[in-house]
Amino acid sequence: MSIAAHDNRKQYGNSDKLAARARLVTKYTISDVSWFPWIASQLPLKNGDHVLDIGCGPGWFWSSARDKLPKTLDLTLCDLSEGMVKEAQARCEPLNFGAFKCQQADASALPFEDQSFDAIIAMHMLYHVPDLEKAIADMHRLLKPGGFLAVTTNGIGDSAKIYQLATVFGSPPHNPVASVFGFDHANRMLSAQFGNVRMSQHPARLHITDPEDVFMMLTSFPPGDEADENQLANLRDAIAKEFVAGKGALETEKQFGLFLSVKNQ
Repeated sequence: MSIAAHDNRKQYGNSDKLAARARLVTKYTISDVSWFPWIASQLPLKNGDHVLDIGCGPGWFWSSARDKLPKTLDLTLCDLSEGMVKEAQARCEPLNFGAFKCQQADASALPFEDQSFDAIIAMHMLYHVPDLEKAIADMHRLLKPGGFLAVTTNGIGDSAKIYQLATVFGSPPHNPVASVFGFDHANRMLSAQFGNVRMSQHPARLHITDPEDVFMMLTSFPPGDEADENQLANLRDAIAKEFVAGKGALETEKQFGLFLSVKNQ
């Protein structure tokens, strides 16, 4: 089992496990512009747009990039997890977007009317959806003509040195979500539905100085979160060797990509 095949309700009941993974990005990314502000700068949003964020999580994007976004948006956040919805509601409601609501919803059966939104955002979540083609077709249905879908995901080489460490659990030596919905999948599937796609990659790398953060990340999802004591000891040993080789740090490339597709008029 991998991060892409786990029990989503168990993993995402609240943001605790997600935070263990996000910590590496927030603490150790080396880039001219951090991830969320960079995403905000790429989105062609304008005041008054009706926006749907599918799989919003705890609403980190909207709170982190608020000053980079239009002052007035009609914003709808949704997530499968009731806990995430509650966190997103508490975090984002005070941000004064103009109109705001937050609700529990399944990306496989979105409860909205046709052509309801000017923009739909699905950040690092489509690899959890069982039927990707159906989900993307449903997002297309919800967009107004001329509206856009923004999708983010990982490349197969994302954080390669970190995922190589997880081979002590029998995991593949790469980011498992990219095997389900990586750069190639996003380009192919969005092109098939929309007839167009524009991809941009966030220019960044990780320079990690605390081995414990790597350990916490790799044990926040299966199979690491179910590993026995011997496997965990082997992981700590592998991490320690990597930090010795890196003279006190682990450095690896980030591969986060943004894919934009526009619905034909």
